[in-house]
Amino acid sequence: MEINDSTVDKLAKLAKLRFDDNEKVEIKKDLQRMISFVEKLNELDLEGVQPVLHMSEETNVLREDEIKGSVTREKALQNAPLCDEQFFKVPKVIRK
Repeated sequence: MEINDSTVDKLAKLAKLRFDDNEKVEIKKDLQRMISFVEKLNELDLEGVQPVLHMSEETNVLREDEIKGSVTREKALQNAPLCDEQFFKVPKVIRK
């Protein structure tokens, strides 16, 4: 697969990114290297090779949850720069 300017432009549009001409050249090189690597992997003969589900033999060690004491609401709000009786107040960060 060949990476060209239109491919980079399409990917940039989908990702809502903007690249100048120098960045486009670098992005094209990087993408081409990645695709070449994957194409090289596709050449491997994997007949009879079992898929690897985990990179190591380690398994998760789980434990029972323990209920422990917690900080009170009043104590938590004590150092808050802005609060409203029982809630932290924070600046609005999401616009419509």
